[in-house]
Amino acid sequence: MSHELKCARAKQARHPSDRHFRSGSTPNKRLRGVGLVAALTLSLSAPAFAADSVQINDLVIAAPMPDAQREATMKAIRAFYDFWNTGDEALLNQAIASNFTDHTLPPGRPQGPEGPAFASRRFRAAVPDLKVTVEKMIVAGDYVTVHMNFTGHFTGRFGQTQGKGQPIPFIATDLVKIQNGCITDNWHIEDNLTLLQEMGIAKVD
Repeated sequence: MSHELKCARAKQARHPSDRHFRSGSTPNKRLRGVGLVAALTLSLSAPAFAADSVQINDLVIAAPMPDAQREATMKAIRAFYDFWNTGDEALLNQAIASNFTDHTLPPGRPQGPEGPAFASRRFRAAVPDLKVTVEKMIVAGDYVTVHMNFTGHFTGRFGQTQGKGQPIPFIATDLVKIQNGCITDNWHIEDNLTLLQEMGIAKVD
């Protein structure tokens, strides 16, 4: 089965956390802006359904969406951030399209679907216990904004630097585009200065 076909069928397979999304929280409708757009705000602060499932602390659906689109979007998003939470590249393959484009590609990272896999392998060599928590997620049609906290301990090597077990909490924010149940585009920014200071690689006087 082609990757594109699997993405088109993503809405047919539901992640356990999608059940929580549909029935585990009470919708709270509110009006925003002069257009009186109804926003559906859901709190997902309950523990994740599986040990390796990313925690989403606050989720906002900023405009009405068909059920099928919402379920396909949440499946792709869950798979993508479960990948960052675990390093499991099978989850990445479920989440992104074959024409995936990183619009803020760092130097040395390959473009396309291999880019996130490359980044995860390289960083987990330095921080094997890397975990991510989604603090805020806003879904607006085809676009999803995700603000995250990363945690872990620098016990491996990063470049020429050997970790000493120090904690390395830092933040990052993504803007992703989802079409046909797969992530096609990503714009991202990480607090790299804080991270490099925590790793002992950069110093700011």
